[in-house]
Amino acid sequence: MRDRLADALLRAEAVERDLLDPKTVRDAKLMASLGREHQRLGQVVERAKALEKMDDELAQARELLSFDDPEMAAEAKREVERLTAAIERAELELRPLLVPPDPLHDRNAIVEIRAGTGGDEAALFAADLYRMYTRYIERHGGWRIEMISLADGTLGGIKEAIFKVSGPQAFGALRFESGVHRVQRVPATEAAGRIHTSAATVAVLPEAEEIDLKIEDKDLRIDVFRSSGPGGQSVNTTDSAVRITHLPSGLVVSQQDQKSQLQNKLKAMEVLRSRLLDLKVAEAEAERSRMRKSQVSTGDRSAKIRTYNYPQSRVTDHRIGYTTHDLTGVMDGKLDELMDALHLADIEERLAGDA
Repeated sequence: MRDRLADALLRAEAVERDLLDPKTVRDAKLMASLGREHQRLGQVVERAKALEKMDDELAQARELLSFDDPEMAAEAKREVERLTAAIERAELELRPLLVPPDPLHDRNAIVEIRAGTGGDEAALFAADLYRMYTRYIERHGGWRIEMISLADGTLGGIKEAIFKVSGPQAFGALRFESGVHRVQRVPATEAAGRIHTSAATVAVLPEAEEIDLKIEDKDLRIDVFRSSGPGGQSVNTTDSAVRITHLPSGLVVSQQDQKSQLQNKLKAMEVLRSRLLDLKVAEAEAERSRMRKSQVSTGDRSAKIRTYNYPQSRVTDHRIGYTTHDLTGVMDGKLDELMDALHLADIEERLAGDA
């Protein structure tokens, strides 16, 4: 940890020099990037100074342990114990700051929820997850939800919901929700009271920007067709629905929730760009993690990541062995404790992987 701290302090000096360079001032994008890094490293420098002061005080206290005066030696022993504990706490608080943030951390997020195995009960569970995330997002000031696509299921459930979360660090906060979510409970339609297991999948994608990747027109096939289902007077009267196929990857995005063909095309392209960026990021992450198993997986959506057990009022995240019996609170959007545990596990893993 101390070696990593020394590297961070050297980097802080380099960033300080670069910010004073006239070439940097003329490059707005570089200036913004260095400014964010300078802000993060500024916290490291401040805490490092406090840590250095405690190190010096600890060295002085240890020298006093050998004094012949029993009273002074006892006082020095208490001071050594206090400073040792304080240094351990300071190092623990420093650890997250020494991990360079993911470049996509500050992006908006595209969240996709789909009912999986389990029929009507899976669709009801997908609706429960949608409400859970909606309430979690509402608790964060500065975040807002924009619905992109919603396909209703039966009995008040949903087959699919796609929405954008806009706000500071939205993707960074939600990224570990990607995966298969499993529910165990007695469905309302179950007369015999038997517990059923069903599932829904969640995908959290970083919102893509034009600079991230270039999509050639020749790589796209765009089909238009008439909207179906609820949607107002224009449904089934105009070819406003849009289906875009990205030929090189085979990804297909359909959009029919907006009022015009142009709006549907823009929304479909937004989702397509995010899925392509997610694919690009997942491939890069797979290459980096090829030699080690990731504890907090962000790419493998076939993996069961969490179980919501209603009879036991229990929620278990299988990736980090986290369990809470406040299922009601979790389903009401109280996810901060769980999210913090996931992010801490990710930091610990990245520190261990780079060691």
